[in-house]
Amino acid sequence: MRTLTNADLEAYLNEELAVEEASSVEEQIREQPELKARLLEILARRDAGVHSLGEIWRRHRITCPTRPQLQQYLLGVLPAQEEVNYITFHLEEVGCRICSANLADLIKASEESEQSASEEQHKTRRRKYFQSSVGRLRKED
Repeated sequence: MRTLTNADLEAYLNEELAVEEASSVEEQIREQPELKARLLEILARRDAGVHSLGEIWRRHRITCPTRPQLQQYLLGVLPAQEEVNYITFHLEEVGCRICSANLADLIKASEESEQSASEEQHKTRRRKYFQSSVGRLRKED
């Protein structure tokens, strides 16, 4: 097991770690009382209003792309390749859980929208068939 830094513990508190990493940190905290003391120290510092620049940066997700940027990324219409590379890096290498969840939500919404549009086209086509054949149907006596 590797030695945990305060940045690791802050990321754990902010739920920014991957699931496997968070599990490893939890295990280490249970096994090492000094880690629990450091964790309590970080929480006390936060409660007192003392924040580092890095903590503010992470808490306000300054490096995270916006939802419209993620949507453009998904559609492949970002204006610069540099942005595409950064978002790919942010999602795959950094492993930002918030942005990954946001992207998954956009994918789901896109799929639901396509399905809804398909159903609407089916209803429209059916209505047109019915309307075009109204005068041709005969009533049987």
